[in-house]
Amino acid sequence: MQVSLHNIGKRYNNQWIFRNVSFEFIQQHSYAITGINGSGKSTLLQTIAGAIMQSEGKISYHDMLNHSSISNELAYQYLSIAAPYLELIEEMTALEFLNFHNSFKQLILPSKDILAEVGLLKDAEKQIRYYSSGMKQRLKLAQAFFSNTSLLLLDEPTSNLDNNGIILYQELISKYTHNKLVIISSNDPNEYQHCSVIIDIEKYK
Repeated sequence: MQVSLHNIGKRYNNQWIFRNVSFEFIQQHSYAITGINGSGKSTLLQTIAGAIMQSEGKISYHDMLNHSSISNELAYQYLSIAAPYLELIEEMTALEFLNFHNSFKQLILPSKDILAEVGLLKDAEKQIRYYSSGMKQRLKLAQAFFSNTSLLLLDEPTSNLDNNGIILYQELISKYTHNKLVIISSNDPNEYQHCSVIIDIEKYK
C-alpha cells in the first residue's frame, strides 16, 4: 500500500494542530512520526487511519499489488492499528477476542498460535478484564501485527510493557513487518529505531 498526504491540516476550533503536511508513505518501509506529548503526532496517525477527518487537504490510498486506488471509505480494510486509546472487549477472553476479530479482518495465524507468539497462551481462556495493563497491550499488538493487512499503524506501541514486553515488540517488528508499510507515532527512540524515515510533527505547525 501507498498512502499520500496532500497538504493536509487538522484544526480544533481556531487552533491548527498541524498544517501543510505532504508526504508519501510506501509499502515495505517504516516511518516514525515524532514530537513532544500533545504535539499532534497521534492526531496525524489517526487521520492517516481515517478515524479523524482532516480539516484541509487530501489523503489518497493506493494498492501497489493490484495497481489500483483505494477509496477512503474502504481504506480501513487494508490497515490495522494498536494504540493506548483503543478499547478491547473486556467481557471476552483473549481467544474469543481474536476469533471475533478474525471474522471481519483475517488473521495470518490461528488465534492460539498468535497468543503463543505474544506470551498469552496460558491466559487464553481468561476474560480480558482480568488482564494487567501489560497483558492488554500485548493483545493489542497481537491483533495489529497478525492482521492480514498491508498498513500497520502503531501509537506508542510499548506503553505499559515491561522489559520482556519491549523485547517481544522488537521481535514482532523484526519477524512480521517485512512486506508491510509501518507508521509509528512515538517520542521514544526505542520504539522506532528501525525506521528509515523520521517525521518531526513540529515542522508542520
